[in-house]
Amino acid sequence: MCLHDHTSAPTPGARLPRRGILAGAAALAGISVASIASQLGGAPAAHAGDRPSGPNYPGSPLTNPPLIIEGGTIVDPKTGDAVEDGVVVLDGGKVTAAGTRDETRKAVAAVAGRAQVLNASGRWVLPGLVDVHVHANALADARAILQGGATSVRSGSSSFYQDVALAALPGWAPGVSPRMTPAGLFISPDLGDSLLADPDLAPLATLSGGVKETSDLAYLTRVNLSRGAKVIKTRANPRAGLPEQDPRELVYNQEQLSAVVKAANGAGVLCHAYSAEGIDGAVRAGVRSVEHGVFVSENTIAEMARRGTFFTPTMDAITSMATSTNPILAARGKEYTPILQAAVRAAKEAGVTIVAGTDSFGTDVTPIGTEARLLAEAGLSPLEALQSATVHAARLLGQDDVGRLVRGSLADVVVVDADPLTDASALEKVRVVVAQGAVVRNEL
Repeated sequence: MCLHDHTSAPTPGARLPRRGILAGAAALAGISVASIASQLGGAPAAHAGDRPSGPNYPGSPLTNPPLIIEGGTIVDPKTGDAVEDGVVVLDGGKVTAAGTRDETRKAVAAVAGRAQVLNASGRWVLPGLVDVHVHANALADARAILQGGATSVRSGSSSFYQDVALAALPGWAPGVSPRMTPAGLFISPDLGDSLLADPDLAPLATLSGGVKETSDLAYLTRVNLSRGAKVIKTRANPRAGLPEQDPRELVYNQEQLSAVVKAANGAGVLCHAYSAEGIDGAVRAGVRSVEHGVFVSENTIAEMARRGTFFTPTMDAITSMATSTNPILAARGKEYTPILQAAVRAAKEAGVTIVAGTDSFGTDVTPIGTEARLLAEAGLSPLEALQSATVHAARLLGQDDVGRLVRGSLADVVVVDADPLTDASALEKVRVVVAQGAVVRNEL
């Protein structure tokens, strides 16, 4: 039972404490001048004239020279249209033109002589991909995510606000980290050492039964938001990937999850859920997306469709358990895989928006293209699989300038070796990755 009232407490102060907290998060994430310089390597860069808002730093952020990608087939995931022998022009962190050579002629002329040119002939040019469920705690994690083609990600929580620190990097050092929508700390009964992430979490150490009272859940949610979290991650059930845990046990019920959603105050809540009861409680509590969702019922799928709740099946995280050397995990993977595939098909038929999230952790990164392929194997068309990692994922993140290559979109591009409109594995065949206008992978 909660013996102290968080409901009437003010929102945690964020001025001086936040600076120290985020400095610690940056250190834990491996962010330093030396590490960023090493990651940038010898890439040409200049200093921009304007600083991003926020940091009171006298210097200016880095920027990259314009980039022209020509000769490839440009695919629009929203419509499924394709432009052969197309040209994409990136300048100032944005797409300034994308289309036929004639349509892009003026934009090409505007950067002639100072732009880097990549010849993508015989390949397909796509917007940067979006992974809506990752756990990145260090620069090495961010680098691995980028190499797989995910230029925008949503965090599934970090242990010490490292995702909040990583989210600040693209504005200062393009190409060092994906565009990050941070979640901060996991809203879970047992915070463990994450209590050390923030002095305002000290009161929660007094809770013998963990963070379970609705007032405590609301307090932890507000602390996250005050430290820079843009979404909130919570759970209804334990983890499937730990053999000692029962992923169908109920951790938080609808009332508890509703307290998190209310305290989030419009920030999207993603909920880790496996059991039918847990998933249904999360959906009715108003979460923005259900993560994993293996045992979702038909009634809950209908409710998801009615409410517009997104579904992140994390296919690779589930199916890969089948090859585990642990017999409990292997049995779960073999049992859960066909059930989850059926859930994806049922959700698709009901009109639920399905998005791609790998649940990658640390440097053990599943390329987002693999997740898209597995979604196609579960029942999505190649175009729908592409949309799950582009326009649909961008809509979940609330970003209308991500997921397409149109004038004004952000300068994130992926070049692949196969046609994603006909080949569900095309997104695994990445040749080029451009993040925030910086070429971070080039195998042309």
